[in-house]
Amino acid sequence: MSRVIKKFFIASMVMWIAPVAILYGFNNHIFPGTSKLSSSSQTLVSGFLAVISVNLVIVLYIIMAIKEPGSNMEHQPDPAFLAEAKASINQPAAVTTDDNAQTREKAE
Repeated sequence: MSRVIKKFFIASMVMWIAPVAILYGFNNHIFPGTSKLSSSSQTLVSGFLAVISVNLVIVLYIIMAIKEPGSNMEHQPDPAFLAEAKASINQPAAVTTDDNAQTREKAE
């Protein structure tokens, strides 16, 4: 279970860091060729790339979840629960006496 939480935490962090890094890189001309773009083009391209990066992280997380080894196993019920259920089915039903029936009728 800790592996799943760790993967989720890492995917969440990358989902926040990647778009911020892309926007920062475009606004500060860290990526080559960004200084040649106009301001509006730079904003559009960085925004599109930031959205695409988030979608890629989501797709990769889904693929990792599908490939998780526990997801392909068939679920088995708890043996202790099954034993208790079978024992309760095999027990004879409690017989109601006339005294109990009369008490219920008086209460109603």
